[in-house]
Amino acid sequence: MAQPAGLLFSKDHEWVKLDGDVATIGITDYAQHSLGDIVYVELPRVGATLQQFAGIGVVESVKAVSDIFTPLGGEVIEINPAVEADASLVNREPFDGGWFYKLKLADVSEKNNLMSGADYDKLIAEA
Repeated sequence: MAQPAGLLFSKDHEWVKLDGDVATIGITDYAQHSLGDIVYVELPRVGATLQQFAGIGVVESVKAVSDIFTPLGGEVIEINPAVEADASLVNREPFDGGWFYKLKLADVSEKNNLMSGADYDKLIAEA
């Protein structure tokens, strides 16, 4: 399964879209498919300062609760109200309308700790 172009990925199945020093973050198609029907997403609050790879919330589905880890550190500048209102949006549009939050990055070089789409494909192929 080829991942969308231009994204970076964490081993915890989060994706990152960078635009300068702002990162948009969500969970991958693989993650949402593994969880099943998502019923609730706990997002960080705007203004929160996050450390790379720290736990920042949960995703609840009909069959599991899974922690969300931030793939990059920085300040939360926006959350996706559409996901708060309808968590199933993550199942329908994991890379588009189902994004979780946006960060103003503390250190852009942290992106070097993430994987390319090809490397992420190798990770999930081994799962």
